[in-house]
Amino acid sequence: MILAMRALGVGDLLTVVPALRGLRAAFPDRPLALAAPAWLGPLVDLIGGVDALVPCDGLAPRRLPAPGVAVNLHGRGPQSHRLLHSAGQAPMMAFACREAGHHEGPVWTADEHEVRRWCRMLSWYGIATDPSDLALRRPPPRSVGLTIVHPGAKAPERRWPVARFAAVAAALRDRGHRVVVTGSPADAPRAADVAALASLPPGAVLAGETDLGDLAALVAHARLVVSGDTGIAHLATAYRTPSVTVFDKVSPALWGPPPDRPEHRPLWRGRLLDVTVDDMLSAVDGVLCAPAS
Repeated sequence: MILAMRALGVGDLLTVVPALRGLRAAFPDRPLALAAPAWLGPLVDLIGGVDALVPCDGLAPRRLPAPGVAVNLHGRGPQSHRLLHSAGQAPMMAFACREAGHHEGPVWTADEHEVRRWCRMLSWYGIATDPSDLALRRPPPRSVGLTIVHPGAKAPERRWPVARFAAVAAALRDRGHRVVVTGSPADAPRAADVAALASLPPGAVLAGETDLGDLAALVAHARLVVSGDTGIAHLATAYRTPSVTVFDKVSPALWGPPPDRPEHRPLWRGRLLDVTVDDMLSAVDGVLCAPAS
């Protein structure tokens, strides 16, 4: 069995899709298991090629199945290296980490896009990948042609102000968009505030009412996604749904969409609050006028 680990969130999982596909192609006759949070199961199914999901949320000590080959797609170590080593003395593909006693592998580089980081790591071990292979299987539509405003993000510093999301939502509604506001259950109050300030119609707030499979279906068949730098932006990239993403201090060169896709527009000024409503609406015009992919 090949055991890969990525015990993180939605965006983190979607940035290693090319790496997982490379492993699948390199070991076509061996089971491929992924150690990741169980709640990501709907997305793992949409990636395809993964034979088993091993529940693993974070790096707390746990019992993992003994692999034939372990693959650390989680981080630079040493904690993640040690957790995989605890599953058995199998060969491990990972970045070199002296603290964990893992001396082979490429050197970790901080200034590198997250997709290319893991492709480069596997390339060091002779495994070919395609960094542009980010697509997910397209689920049946739940609704078609919605404009999704997603004001939440796990990290507070990535949350663009509610009033600005509401101003964008109202402007898009006035342009004829069917606007819905999505998010996790924890985002529901924030989503309700956006909808109220924008005077959106009843039923526009979907925060807390969609699981990951539902959210993927909404994004796959949406007209537009407007969000901060969080998981839904990576879903938009996976489905090539036009999107505008507000970034905080972290450059989109490290976590943003591929730069050769005009249907995705990252907004980055170095500070979240330096991005204005006019910036967002101008970017929306740009992605909606971009040539169809």
